[in-house]
Amino acid sequence: MSATATALAPEVLVQTVGAFQENCYLVVDPQTRVAAVVDPGAEGARLVDWIRAANVQLEAIWLTHAHLDHIGAIADVVRAWDVPVHLHPLDRPVFDYAPRAAQMYGLYMEPQPAPTAEFAEGQQLTLGALTFDVMHAPGHAPGHVVIHGHGVALAGDCLFYGSVGRTDLPLSEPAALTRSLARIAALPAETVVHPGHGPSTTIGRERAENPFLNGGARVLGG
Repeated sequence: MSATATALAPEVLVQTVGAFQENCYLVVDPQTRVAAVVDPGAEGARLVDWIRAANVQLEAIWLTHAHLDHIGAIADVVRAWDVPVHLHPLDRPVFDYAPRAAQMYGLYMEPQPAPTAEFAEGQQLTLGALTFDVMHAPGHAPGHVVIHGHGVALAGDCLFYGSVGRTDLPLSEPAALTRSLARIAALPAETVVHPGHGPSTTIGRERAENPFLNGGARVLGG
């Protein structure tokens, strides 16, 4: 967790969008109303209306990874707000392949604006008075990151309530996900985990009850 005082608490708002029921998050500094949108995956017009209604100053798009269900509304957001798009460089092949992946599911994805900023392990992100840390957490995707600080973790598709991310997708790596999960599980127990799909949870709950974290199961192929 960031060394910044944990008394500061971000607002974390969520909209579940698209055919894959992906969670898009709006992370807001309540003092300044500066915000970042995390994984705008689909239903761009709806997300733009939602961000506007939140009365925030949008500063960035943060992508935990670049699978098709996490990036499909970037274009709509960038048309409304000229903000940088952050992605780990190892996920650029996943980003470039996403329109073809969408076709495989019978979906159309318009060309998305290319990422303009790169995440890196150990990087600190400032959002108003808040500071978040970037953890490179590959396995589900090569450039997957977890963004954490102030008692929250934006976990993308690494860790879910009672489960973990798939490792049977192109460029997935089961052994890498196993290592990433160990790092994520080392975050403080009270950390609230906001996953890419499904309900939020806590690190403590997942350590105790998630079979992939407590030794009851192993990552497929790991």
